[in-house]
Amino acid sequence: MSNENLKDRTKKFALDVIKFVEALPDDRTSRTLGNQLLRAGTSVGANYRAASRAKSPADFISKMGTVEEEADETAYWMELLILAGKTKEERTNSLLLEADELTAIAVSSINTAKRTKGRGNSEAGISEIPHSALRTPHS
Repeated sequence: MSNENLKDRTKKFALDVIKFVEALPDDRTSRTLGNQLLRAGTSVGANYRAASRAKSPADFISKMGTVEEEADETAYWMELLILAGKTKEERTNSLLLEADELTAIAVSSINTAKRTKGRGNSEAGISEIPHSALRTPHS
């Protein structure tokens, strides 16, 4: 999956989480768990964007670790909402599946980056991590 496709996918995920949270009942538990879900679900895409602009392989691994944690945490809050009786499992199936898939993608990316980190990018067949012209000093 390309970098742009995953950026779009994580953005769609964030928007789907927003819509889901907005439809929750208006009670204390739903607001509390919904706020946690909203923070975690919307941060997946933001952290993936940060990872795609990482300054080094170690920075990429660290930022993708945050993506993994936030995607998994998103699933956790949805599971609690189901168990608390605040939503039906059928309403969360596609979001839970996407959270699990995004978690798996993050884990796979981390593992690939760890394997190739010590071998050098050209030998591993991956391109350099992109740098912004604003951060890359010009000689």
